[in-house]
This record gives sequence, structure tokens and C-alpha cells, in this order.
Amino acid sequence: MPEQHFPLAAVVGTEDLKLALCLAAIDPAIGGVLIEGPRGMAKSTLARGLADLLESGTFVNLPLGASEERIVGTLDLDAALSEGRARFSPGLLAKADGGVLYVDEVNLLPDHLVDLLLDAAASGVNHVERDGVSHRHAARFVLIGTMNTEEGELRPQLLDRFGLNLSLDAQPQPAQRAEIVRRRLAFDADPAAFLRDWQEHQVALREGCQAARQRLASIPLTDTALAEISQRCFAARVDGMRADLVWLRSARAHAAWRAAAAIETIDIDAVEDFVLRHRRHAESAADQSPQQDGPADKQEDSQSQSPSEQQGQGQWGELPPQPQATGVRRDPPRWSKKP
Repeated sequence: MPEQHFPLAAVVGTEDLKLALCLAAIDPAIGGVLIEGPRGMAKSTLARGLADLLESGTFVNLPLGASEERIVGTLDLDAALSEGRARFSPGLLAKADGGVLYVDEVNLLPDHLVDLLLDAAASGVNHVERDGVSHRHAARFVLIGTMNTEEGELRPQLLDRFGLNLSLDAQPQPAQRAEIVRRRLAFDADPAAFLRDWQEHQVALREGCQAARQRLASIPLTDTALAEISQRCFAARVDGMRADLVWLRSARAHAAWRAAAAIETIDIDAVEDFVLRHRRHAESAADQSPQQDGPADKQEDSQSQSPSEQQGQGQWGELPPQPQATGVRRDPPRWSKKP
């Protein structure tokens, strides 16, 4: 009997995250989703729920201790020893093709392994050249990474390579907390009955994703949409061009999700925070510093200062004059009166 998972449609209070996950499933070229939040926020439940929306239903969990060989694949030693020939042994990337690759606490993985995952997620291909093996295979999966920022950050270069980024609210409202617990208890008590209750909603979500994937290619990437996105990326001071590409793809996926024929402003607005959250720059110090005073301003400031304040304003580094004792008292000169 196949393992039963909590349905994505039944997850409470994460509408933005469910939308972002569906967009990544509609167009895996978006480059995956990075979810930030503390433990116990149903991150793995959401990832497993997304896998149920895909045709393959494949869900691959990448453990923290996984080696590079286990991830990308390597030489099949049994074939090499018994048959005397080099043969490729697939890794986790090959297993995840067509499904979801879930990486919990991705910020604790070595940087070079995160690079490998992001390369494959963006290209949809895994190319291996090692141990006398040259192999290339499809690796078109939805990458979902999670992290708790209290346990460490990702380098900005790696953070930027995740297509979308969202943060879960660590303090849901009391009514939401109660509903989360209520649904979880109902699922644990009778999973089959709970899945039947949510089947209609889950089927609608699955069919919506599948229909959006089919109409995605028919939605044009227009110059009008690109111009608006580029202007917003410039205003947000993002580095490089990845934000523009991801934003355009995400807006097109959102248009496909709405069953629209073209990208509109509503699509661009809907994904803005997903794309810019981890890329937006704060205003530079130069923009926040006051304007340099002109001559009139300096004259006005000088007039508003006391004589003692003006006295210490000489050239840069110059100390104000101080009275010096000479040790010799001199009487003031006396002027003779006129006769």
C-alpha cells in the first residue's frame, strides 16, 4: 500500500507559499524555492504535498551527509569489476527527475554541493565526468530547500541562485494554530477518511498545475512585460540579471496558472516579493547622507554659531588659539599728554 501524505490543499495559512511551489512546478526553470522558517512549520509536509501534484509523484529527500558521488552519480563498481567496463550508477539527481528534490537545512550543506544542486535545477540536466565515466541525463526536478537562519546563512552568491524565496510566519494566529492541530489530528486518526474529505480540493489543485504546464509555452514573453520587470529590478538595486529572468518566467507561470493568454501587471505584481525578497538591496549610504552644504548654507550656519564655536573652525586639523603665559609681566605703554 503506497504511503499516504498530508495533502497540500489541506495545509493551513500558507497560501503564498503554496502559490510559489505551484509556480515552480509549472516551470522548473524558475530555479527552485527556498523556504525560511523555524522547525515545526510543516516545510517538509508542503514539499511532499507538492510531489503529489506532479505526474511522477516522486519525492527525493537529500540527507545532509550525502556525498557528491551519491548526488550526481558515479562509476558502477560492480560492473567495472565483474564485466571490466565502465558503467554509470545513477545518483539522487537522476532519481528526482520529474519530481521533487527536497533539501532540509540546505544552509548546512557544503557550498560546492549546493552549487551542483542549483546547476541541475536551473538547466534540467546532470552532466558527469569522473572515474572514467562520461554521462549526461535529464534532471528536471523542482528543488525545494529549507533553512533556519538561526543556524547559519547561505552565501549571497548561492542565495541569489534560488529562484524564489519565502519566509514562514513563526507565530500563526491562535485560530490558525487551532485549525492546524485539528486537521493534523484528523489525518493521524484516519488518513484515508481525511484524504477523501480533501480529494476534491487536491484534484483541483493537481489539474490546475497540469493545465498550466501545458499552456505555459503558448504564453509569449513580451517586451512590455520585460521592460516593466527590468525597471523594477533596477529600482530594487539587484545585482546581475538573474532576477529579471526569474521574474519573467515566474510571471509567465502565474499567467498560465490564471489561464490567461498573456502576462499582465497582475502577474508581475503577484510574484514580486518571491523574486526580490532575497535580492533586494537596501538604500546605499550615499543616498541616505544629507546634501553637501552650499556657500549660503555655510554662511547661515556660521552666523548661527557662537563666537567660541566659530573660533575652532579653522583649517582641517588646526587647533583653536589658546592664551599662553610668558612668565614676564609687561605693563601697558603709557602715552604722554600733549603739551
